[in-house]
Amino acid sequence: KQWYQRRVAITAGGEEDFVEKAALIRRYGAAVVVMAFDETGQADTFERKIEICRRSYDILVHRVGFCPADIIFDPNVLTIGTGLEEHSNYGIYFIQTVEWIKKNLPGALVSGGISNLSFSFRGSNSIRQAIHSVFLYYACQVGLDMGIVHAGNLPLLKDVESNLRQLCDDLVWNRDSETVTEKLLLYAKKVKTSNNKKEKSTDCDSALIPLL
Repeated sequence: KQWYQRRVAITAGGEEDFVEKAALIRRYGAAVVVMAFDETGQADTFERKIEICRRSYDILVHRVGFCPADIIFDPNVLTIGTGLEEHSNYGIYFIQTVEWIKKNLPGALVSGGISNLSFSFRGSNSIRQAIHSVFLYYACQVGLDMGIVHAGNLPLLKDVESNLRQLCDDLVWNRDSETVTEKLLLYAKKVKTSNNKKEKSTDCDSALIPLL
């Protein structure tokens, strides 16, 4: 026996290994997080995501005897706004997969690493946070149960500036795919310039405050 002080992550390679390790996990009463990977790699289309999730569900529930409520699917939140057309629908595929899981794999939960979505906008935190809020709004509407995201920095959707929200909507739903990334980057540049001016103004005002 091996004893661990913290939670253990177990990976599996191939179906038989998956079944064997799933049985061990069930024996100890733990839940499983199933990512949309199989022997051929990571699922990056709606069809591949539901194929892997359906297969995993059937194995876990019907062969291993898992309670569906102990199965958490992570159908891979992948990066959008990269400039590559083949990445433009990744947000849509995830939302569609969440909805499909809720309709076709009863009792199973769904999670996702939300911050992966906006990696193309690293360095523009206000843009990333707005994208996350918009994306979560739509994903939660179709049944997303949990997401990995910095909740403390997440703005309420109603607080996202209207022009920015429209751009984020267009990005998530792949509307105006040829220019929306450029528009978001331009928006981020304007916000950064505006913030810098405010900081300079604040610095000057602070210098005028008497020390006594």
